Parts: sequence; structure tokens; C-alpha cells
Amino acid sequence: MNINALYNEWLEKATADPDLKAELESVKGNDDEILDRFYRCLEFGTAGLRGVIGAGTNRMNYYTVCQATQGLSDYLNAKYEQPSIAIGYDSRIKSDYFSKEAAKVLAANGIKVYLFKELEPTPCLSFAIRYFHTSSGIILTASHNPAKYNGYKCYNSNGYQMTDEEANETYEYIKKVDYFTGIKTMDFDEAVQKGLIEYMGEEVIDAFLDEVIKQCVNPQVTKNAGLKVIYTPLNGTGNKPVRKILDRIGVKDVTVVPEQEMPDGNFPTCPFPNPEIKQAFECALKMAQTIKPDLLLATDPDCDRVGIAVRDNDGEYKLMSGNEVGAMMLNYLLSQKKGKGLLSENSIAVKSFVSTDLAEVIARKYNCTFKNLLTGFKYIGELITQLEAEGRADDFVMGFEESYGYLAGTHARDKDAVVASMLICEMAAYYKTQGKSLAEVMDDIYDEFGYYYNTVSSYTFEGASGMEKMAAIMDGLRNNAPSSFSSMDVTVIDDYKTSVSTVLADNSTSKIDLPKSNVLAYTLTDGNKIIVRPSGTEPKIKAYITAIGKTKEEAKEIADRLIADADALMK
Repeated sequence: MNINALYNEWLEKATADPDLKAELESVKGNDDEILDRFYRCLEFGTAGLRGVIGAGTNRMNYYTVCQATQGLSDYLNAKYEQPSIAIGYDSRIKSDYFSKEAAKVLAANGIKVYLFKELEPTPCLSFAIRYFHTSSGIILTASHNPAKYNGYKCYNSNGYQMTDEEANETYEYIKKVDYFTGIKTMDFDEAVQKGLIEYMGEEVIDAFLDEVIKQCVNPQVTKNAGLKVIYTPLNGTGNKPVRKILDRIGVKDVTVVPEQEMPDGNFPTCPFPNPEIKQAFECALKMAQTIKPDLLLATDPDCDRVGIAVRDNDGEYKLMSGNEVGAMMLNYLLSQKKGKGLLSENSIAVKSFVSTDLAEVIARKYNCTFKNLLTGFKYIGELITQLEAEGRADDFVMGFEESYGYLAGTHARDKDAVVASMLICEMAAYYKTQGKSLAEVMDDIYDEFGYYYNTVSSYTFEGASGMEKMAAIMDGLRNNAPSSFSSMDVTVIDDYKTSVSTVLADNSTSKIDLPKSNVLAYTLTDGNKIIVRPSGTEPKIKAYITAIGKTKEEAKEIADRLIADADALMK
């Protein structure tokens, strides 16, 4: 591939968006900048596309979005007689623009498009796919990434993200599309007049919220508990639907962070709009000093994930991890449903395999079947779809991922911060009537089951050399498997790429009955764990660490030692 020839071709032909021409002119003669934009094409996988907004084959722009959409159109037309699709978008820079351009391409290919009138959460898109019985869905979002990123996620007719097979088939079509000569498009207004593009009405969101509210297990408790909440949508899509659902369940004392209320893809007060990090709560925490709420809520820009901070016994606000919230929500749902006689004999809960094992221990207490699946909420979506096909949809209690993604109910097939925000507030209200904060509830859970200290270390590898480094690290771990971490023997190695689980004591092996994934998991003495996994959407390797102790101090000491070992592996 001749990078300079590619650059010159784009400089000449990339005229659809004036921003691209200006950017390409600005990097003329800068070999490093040109290389970064053209050294590869954005790959289309089960997470769709994700990249920095800008000019080039390695950027999110009109041409990469429309190439992907033309390929998707070809795939859908080959697979369905009369395909249709739902499209949503978030508050990110160019999300609304990309959504309309994608709609024009699909319409030009004869595919009926249902388009949201305004930005909406990702779970609403998942719901809309099933509401309209469409063949597919697209949402323009980069979730919690910094402002310079955008993304393009594709869904199948079941409402969850494309499977590996579907994504691979689509990518084969995409690769055949020339950026400048292979894309069909048409006038947007003409497509609307012909009925090829149809705006979705407010009734879709109302129907979504009607399904969400069915997940309440103590529907009256929030009306009388006097719960006080500070909420931030982090300049994203959660503002309207989260406030609506909280109002509907009777949580009236909700203060919204004004600087982060309205959609803004620049995220001016929060460069990393990620509810996993404290920075996302800084504005809310300042307000909390005077408002003194029971709870702080933060949803990420596409409102599929939610983080919380709760007041502890000292009056300070403590951020709770995704693992803690997932375990606590599961404990709440199981205990309340069991107490009300609503828990199915064949109940089932599920999490990603990198999330806390505490949830599995809690489920065991209530005789609830528990499953661990690969990271990616589509696997939870697949499980729900399978249960529904078997007439067992009501058996599903909840699913979650440690990265702040939760789903109760089967209305969506992706993580849903709207239903999670509602249940967190219900849970907080219920325990408030018992004189307990959520921090105290979590302490009670640790006292009962042991302290599970879960942490994630991320290692970033930027650019072309970074991709090579990531591959070399994973190959090195496979070729020279560690026998111990921090003086703790490795007892089991699970290689999800080869689907082989090996017990080191006798070298016996068994098959891992999950889709193949580039992940290595090491089980250590006393149930401690290290799981190493390259990110599917970012240039990172993540090390997920589980340390178990009788106390937080004991568990953290183990975790610190394991983190040091993980750091050494990534050099």
C-alpha cells in the first residue's frame, strides 16, 4: 500500500465534507501525521467501527461511515427480501450528521429506515429494532471515549450487536466498496417523501419506558422514601429518559448537574465522559456538598452504562465499582423476588466472565442458576433470545458487566442505564426506609460472603507499533505461560482463543464451551484470578484482577501484588 498515493487520492476526491479537505491540507508534508491517518483501514467487527474523527482510512468520517453502510446494505439485501433498519445516535461530534448520511445510503439501496428524531440512548435503539421488527440497527456512538472519537455499532434483528459470523460476512461486503465510486446515496428529503426514511415518534420511547417500569419489584417504596438524587447525563442522551423514568416511579427530588445537562459532544467539563472514573463525578460532588443527596448518578453519553456515588457513615461520597453495583443489584432483586414469591424455580442470572465472582456466590444462596459469558453484552443478548425462544423469558433476573453495564428485563438486548438507574434508585429508597445507605448494604454483603477486591489495570499501546506490541505480549504469554503470580501458584489456565482449559496439577484439559476470544485467564491459589484481554474497541490490553480476603485490607494487599506482576508483563 502506497501511503502517499492514498493520501493524494483523498486530497483530490474527499469533497463530501469540507472539514476533510482542510484537515488533509493541514498535514501535507508531515509523514507521521499522514501515516497515522492511512496506515490501516478501520476494521469492522462485532463492535462495528470506532476511531478518531477526521480524514483518512483510519478515521471516522463521511467515507468510512458510508463505505460501511454500503457494505451493510449489500449484506442486508443479500440476506432479506425486504430489509429494514433502525438508526439512532448520541451527542458526539458528527453523530447526527453520520446518522443521516447512513440513512441516505440505505434508502438509496431500497432499505426502509426508521430514524430517531433526536439523540436517544443505545438501549432505545435495541428496543426499536424489536418494536419495528427490523432486520438490523445502527447507532452512532463511541460510548465513553474522549470527544475526539466516534463509532458505528451494528445490531442484528434480535436487537443485540452482530455476532462474529454476521460481522465477518458484513465486513467482506464492506471491503469490496470503493470509498469514492462504490457508495450509493440519495437526497434525504426525497427519501422521506418516498417513505424510505421514516422518523420514529415519541410513542417508541413511551413504549420503551413502559417496559422499563415493569422491572420495579417494590413500586411504591420510591414514592414515600424521600430519596434525594443528583444526576448527570454527562452531556449525553440520558437527560430526558432517565429523568422521565425517575419521575414515573416517584423520585421527585432530582437535581441535574447544569454544566452537564445538555448534549455537547465536546464534553467541556469532563474530557473523559466515563462513569467509571472519579472525574466524571467532579461537578456532581461539588453540588453534593450543599445538597447532601442520598445518591449521585452518572450515565455515559449513550446512556447504556451508569455509575454511582453514595454517602458513607462519615458523610463523604464513595464511588462504587461496577462489580459492587452489579452484585448488590443482583442481591436486591433475588432477595426481594424470593420474599414476594416472584422468583422462578428456573431463575437465571449472568455476567461477563471478567466480572466479580461474588455475584455467582450470591446467586447460589438463592438457588439461582448462574452463567459466565464472554465480554460483550451481545452474549447476554443471545442468552435472553434463547430463553425467550424456549418460553423462559421470565426466568431472566439480570445480566451485568463490570464496566458499569446492567440489564434487568428483556425489553432490550443491550446494557441499559435507564432501567439500571431506576433500579438503583428503588434499591436506595428501599434500604433508606430501613435506615441503611447503599454503602452499608455493600458492607453487609462483604461481611456475609467475604471481601472480593476487583480492579482493572489498562495498558495503552498507540499507533501501528502499539498493535504489534499488543500481539507480541499475548503471544509471549501463550508461549511462556506463567506458573505463578506473587508467590501464588497458577492452578488453572483458560485460553479462550484455543478454547482449552488446563489444570496444571496434572496437565488435564477440557473444552471451553464459549466462542473463541483472545483472552487468557489464570486461576490462582484461594480463588484469586488474573484475566488478560486486549480491548475490542481501544488500543489497550486490560488485566482484570480478583483478590479475595476476609477484609478489604487483606484483599487489597493481594491485589496490589498482582497488579505489580501484571505491570511487569506489559513492559
